[in-house]
Amino acid sequence: MEAAIRAAAPIELPERGLIKGLPPGPRMPRALQTAIWSRQAQWMLGQSRARFGDMFTIRIAHEGDWVMLADPEMVKQVFTGDPKIFHAGEGNQILRPILGDNSVLVLDEKPHMSQRRLLLPPFHGERMKGYERTMSEIAGREIDSWPAGTPYKLRPRMQAITLEIIIETVFGVHDTERMGPLREALRDFLDLTTNPRILMPVLMVGPERVNMIPAFRRRVEAVDRLIAEVIDERRRAEDLETRDDVLSMMLQARHEDGSPMSDAEIRDELLTLLVAGHETTATALSWAMERLTRHPEKLERLRAEVEAGEDAYLTATVQETLRLRPVIVVVVRKLTEAVELGGYELPAGARVVPCIHLIHRDPQTYPEPERFLPERFLDNPPGTYTWIPFGGGVRRCLGAAFAQFEMAVVLRELVRRYEITPANPASERTLRRAITETPRHDATVVLN
Repeated sequence: MEAAIRAAAPIELPERGLIKGLPPGPRMPRALQTAIWSRQAQWMLGQSRARFGDMFTIRIAHEGDWVMLADPEMVKQVFTGDPKIFHAGEGNQILRPILGDNSVLVLDEKPHMSQRRLLLPPFHGERMKGYERTMSEIAGREIDSWPAGTPYKLRPRMQAITLEIIIETVFGVHDTERMGPLREALRDFLDLTTNPRILMPVLMVGPERVNMIPAFRRRVEAVDRLIAEVIDERRRAEDLETRDDVLSMMLQARHEDGSPMSDAEIRDELLTLLVAGHETTATALSWAMERLTRHPEKLERLRAEVEAGEDAYLTATVQETLRLRPVIVVVVRKLTEAVELGGYELPAGARVVPCIHLIHRDPQTYPEPERFLPERFLDNPPGTYTWIPFGGGVRRCLGAAFAQFEMAVVLRELVRRYEITPANPASERTLRRAITETPRHDATVVLN
């Protein structure tokens, strides 16, 4: 594989004019590049950057040609570019069969902005902070049930915490009878985006034909039935106007013409918030503890500041975790017309891909980029185009603040309760699960 990546020499730009077409990249067949990408994305990115520089092309099945960008100025050009030209929704079409036609992630231009406006209120200001008590109670109950003195995998339990938080704060479901079936259906549905054995066929057959896969269709239909029941029940709730969960706010939201959101819109956005906020946050929390336990002096500093009621180091720890171990390594924009970028005239239809993984490891921005140093963010807040775990521009993740807030709450509850050490002193390597980068051994620790 390394020989194939080395096969093409970089193209030197002429002194004047643009190169029409795509920058160079690995010459392997598209199917082989797709297979490597699905299992060893970070390796592929690092090798390609070393060979081709901050701009190179890889080719992914059913996804066209991806022009990877590892330079902050290029990333800025993409994030501040005209949304009519840089289509994120078209770049996310693989998610359409999972999330539906109305998901904010698969829409562009005016439809996207319309849906985004409806979803903004729950994730801003005091309303978001109002979820803190619920988050703390859920995290505390779960953490108190963990066994001490034996190796314990944190990632599955972090998934349990983040799912319960979504069920209560997003779906607004609290009664045990309703939560059980909903929890199981949502877990099965989440397999569509987190289980490589299911996602790989999606990549191979493409989003247009994925509904032909029985296992895929069964999971979607099962969760759709339960969500329809929850929506119908909530519409008839007498206390709808006083509830603060996201579903209740969606039911009261209105489009610019005064019309309410349809059940299909609500279904699609609920699943979008589930997919965007469950696995990613759980994995980021797992990476935070994996890194902290390999740096006991930093874990002790975090515990001391949490006990003192201070948040600065906690916030910096969350930010450094998301820098060093971003859960998603890229964001994608599809060009609707030709664009000049990095000395190339890229054709319409190409996908430009700001590379989170490589941007976060630029030694010019982050000295000693492979080191876990929360201190780097204490006096230097993250840069708009150099710290991009949630993307950027008008497509920046709606739940970015919610996710960081949730991470801080859960970490605070955990370090208060236990002394935590790694089950193995060696750092856990990255394991690619579908589209996320997770700790290979699920952040296995010993709690005391």
